[in-house]
Amino acid sequence: MNRTKIVGLSAIALAGVATAACQPIRETRGYIVDPVLTQSIQPGIDNQQSVAGTLGRPTFTSQFGEPTWYYVSSTTGRKPFVRPRIEQHQVLAVRFDEAGNVVAADRSGIDQVAYLRPDGDETPTLGRERSFLEDLFGNIGAVGAPGVGGQQQ
Repeated sequence: MNRTKIVGLSAIALAGVATAACQPIRETRGYIVDPVLTQSIQPGIDNQQSVAGTLGRPTFTSQFGEPTWYYVSSTTGRKPFVRPRIEQHQVLAVRFDEAGNVVAADRSGIDQVAYLRPDGDETPTLGRERSFLEDLFGNIGAVGAPGVGGQQQ
């Protein structure tokens, strides 16, 4: 092989490696959805035990209200050195009655995702604004003063 062919092949190989390095990185987080299994959950037929046997343990469960199991799945994609973006998002919410039988299996997607944006670099708080020195010296004389709570009689 002559020198120009070697340089040309090296340039092509280097361009291929550089192009492959810029491909988006896809990550699946949470529950891995199997459409056949999620479609098989039937209200009035299944119960908590059969849902756990079919789908496995939920991502999380409700703490208040009617018992609900949530199966959450997200697929994110990002390019190197860039914040990930959600490409796909699915939630399967399986609701149960008091006896543990399935009442409903609701599905939602990325249209229900709420995006939160922080407002600046400070957290807003209620109350009055105090300076550093007021915070540092504000309680001098208040400790042990008569009429202040914390003392047992």
